[in-house]
Parts: sequence; structure tokens; C-alpha cells
Amino acid sequence: QVQLVESGGASVQVGGSLSLSCAFSGDMRGIAGMAWFRQAPGQEREGVAIISTGDGGTFYADSVKGRFTISLVKFKDIVSLQMDRLKADDTAMYYCAAGSAYGKTAYSLRSARFSYWGQGTQVTVSN
Repeated sequence: QVQLVESGGASVQVGGSLSLSCAFSGDMRGIAGMAWFRQAPGQEREGVAIISTGDGGTFYADSVKGRFTISLVKFKDIVSLQMDRLKADDTAMYYCAAGSAYGKTAYSLRSARFSYWGQGTQVTVSN
């Protein structure tokens, strides 16, 4: 079993920055990719970024590319998501996920590929 706990969600202004953290624990053997997803009210869950637990490779959704950065700090057992130049459309509940696969395509960010999920942390971006 893998446990994931997100933190860092807050209310920020458009154009601002925010950093989310996901503390992971448990049996990480077999976990190849860790990712951040988000879900706004009435919308489907959207994968925004994934990182390989092996070589640190990353892939981003087009909607956040160039604004968000995913990082894995192994000695702290944390996956972070640095979010810059935030937009109102970034408002959502953000979830951390872990799975046995990793890839550099949009397919790698399908939620069905992830077995473990955190409870989420709310990000609200307003004018």
C-alpha cells in the first residue's frame, strides 16, 4: 500500500504562484510514475503533470506547460508541484497520484493508470 497526503492549497490571485506538496509513504516498489491531477466542479479529472521515479523525466499537459513544474525529492519522500502565473482556470481540487507506469504522452496522464490517490488540496485563483 502507498499513502499520499497533499498540502499547500490556498487562495491566490491571478498571476500569483503556489507550491503544492505530496508526502508519500508505504511500499513504493513498483511505482514508476507520480503525478498531479486536478478536478474543477462539474468537470472531469485532468492530469496536469507526471514524473518518473526512475530517471526524473517529466511530462506536462498543454494547459500548464511552461507554468507548472513537478519535482521529486526522494530523500524527503515528497513530490511537489510549483505553479506560476496562475490563471482563474487553474482553480480546482488538486490530487497526487502514484502508479506503476510512466510515459511522455497524454496517455500517461489518464487517471485509470494510477492506483493510489491522495485526498486532495484546494487551489482557488481569483482576481
